[in-house]
Amino acid sequence: MNIRNIAIIAHVDHGKTTLVDKLLQQSGTYRDNQRQVERAMDSNDLERERGITILAKCTSVVWDDTHINIVDTPGHADFGGEVERILSMVDGVIVLVDAAEGPMPQTKFVVGKALKLGLKPIVAINKVDRSDARVTEVVNEVFDLFAALDATDEQLDFPILYGSGKNGWMSDKPDGSHEDGMRPLFELVMKHVPSPSVEEGPFRLLGTILEANPYLGRIITGRIASGTVKPNQTVKVLSRDGKLVESGRISKILAFRGLERVPLDIAEAGDIVAIAGLTKGTVADTFCDPSVDTPIQAQPIDPPTVSMSFIVNNSPLAGTEGDKVTSRLIRDRLLREAEGNVALRVVEAADKDAMEVSGRGELQLAILIENMRREGFELSVSRPRVVLTRDEEGQLLEPIEEVVVDVDEEFSGVVVQKMSERKAEMIEMRPSGGNRLRLVFYAPTRGLIGYQGELMTDTKGTAIMNRLFHNYLPYRGEIQGRRNGVLISNDQGEAVAYAMFKLEDRGPMMIEPGWKVYKGMIVGEHTRDNDLEINVLKGKQLTNIRTTSKDEAVRLTPPIRMTLEKALAYIEDDELVEITPKSIRLRKRHLDANERKRAEKSKQAVA
Repeated sequence: MNIRNIAIIAHVDHGKTTLVDKLLQQSGTYRDNQRQVERAMDSNDLERERGITILAKCTSVVWDDTHINIVDTPGHADFGGEVERILSMVDGVIVLVDAAEGPMPQTKFVVGKALKLGLKPIVAINKVDRSDARVTEVVNEVFDLFAALDATDEQLDFPILYGSGKNGWMSDKPDGSHEDGMRPLFELVMKHVPSPSVEEGPFRLLGTILEANPYLGRIITGRIASGTVKPNQTVKVLSRDGKLVESGRISKILAFRGLERVPLDIAEAGDIVAIAGLTKGTVADTFCDPSVDTPIQAQPIDPPTVSMSFIVNNSPLAGTEGDKVTSRLIRDRLLREAEGNVALRVVEAADKDAMEVSGRGELQLAILIENMRREGFELSVSRPRVVLTRDEEGQLLEPIEEVVVDVDEEFSGVVVQKMSERKAEMIEMRPSGGNRLRLVFYAPTRGLIGYQGELMTDTKGTAIMNRLFHNYLPYRGEIQGRRNGVLISNDQGEAVAYAMFKLEDRGPMMIEPGWKVYKGMIVGEHTRDNDLEINVLKGKQLTNIRTTSKDEAVRLTPPIRMTLEKALAYIEDDELVEITPKSIRLRKRHLDANERKRAEKSKQAVA
């Protein structure tokens, strides 16, 4: 059987998933009368809502009797752990670049990984029909990027196609014919991407994607490096360092055919398949014949840079909105997540009711929390903290990110000022067309926590910020945190409009009348820098004297709306975000005022 294995890599929102839709349609994978879904590969609810790809997925099309396995990869750096593994099971990559934006940080990150593995890329300049497209400059920028990433002469001699994934065409010229559709891309893949290299010997497969299936149990996807495999065959699983993980039988082998998975009676080397039947084998393990002793080399994964505490919800409202509230359920769910997501690290904290979760960025952790609350979990989480480390001389190091901000010229001053307050160092400023500037900074990760929302406010929603882990560099000193204190409820009950109206001069509220509050819950932001306890439950004293109607119609200022990402960025170290399937509440870590004072005193004594 003729096989080609390719991955589509690009920065977020450059059109990977839409391109895969068109490849599926034009290869005849869909029947003419079959209902088609936009962005068919984004199957997860959160992916469809946010318009981003979070999990890598496989599909396959048939072109001229050749099976082309296509892997759609995430474009966010936070999900880079997925991308690194995927590249080890393909023989070629299509680098998709937006004709206006050009290569962006994530393009650089993924292309660097692909070039290091020796893959020869095909460059597809997408969205050439945009009014602000600058095709020639973008091609030059791609070449410069490849050269900067130490590409070989062979890799620098990359073929280029131009087109529009949304409109379903590719051509070897920017103003080429649209009639051939995606045929030029298919033909270039056939010509440029080699058949999978197959080694001699018994069955071996490196696990690259793990998922849980309610009927088949654990399903591992990977590429068969050598040999063949059949259902009911006995295999063993070796860890990265060659230790035996388990032995067992394969219950089912599934191949990707379009968007379906088809059971196979036999799978051969070079094909990407999913196998079921084993209970412990995971990502980066080698699944092999019992006679094999050495595991396949797995790609090392970049270290996590941000960590958070996931704590059992112990607020007075615990258990009223979710059905999964115990520490055992939270622990099991996080360990299950860490099995399939190698960029995530989960360890039990000293406090038995908490787990420390480390990942590649706030977005990755926020997606995990959002998934958990949709599954019915209740939990509290701490402010994201950066993972610090020390070098051989004992010097403290912190993660530094390369930050690219595309912004209208009139707002560039405020961006530079805010970034310098966050200890960022500007390394480049250049025009990017249409009265916009591209600013490039090296900034500490801890200074960027919560900056996205502020950036949107400062630039009236016109700025685009992209971040990418750069390196661990010397600690850059203290960064100014939130300047305002908070308003804290001093009692439990339902918030009353009259009380809230009387307290409006103390600061903006985060709750609405009728919401349940409790002692120690954060209900608003103080106008000053200290915390203040207030009573939002106090109703109006009723008398038998009639009053004018204006006295009864209380008009409140709209409250500050707290999304999950905004809440995580807003809280300080002595505060938590309480997350349930229905609510996001902010609270003090210690609900009792006396306990808060004691904690503050002991903190000052240590300092």
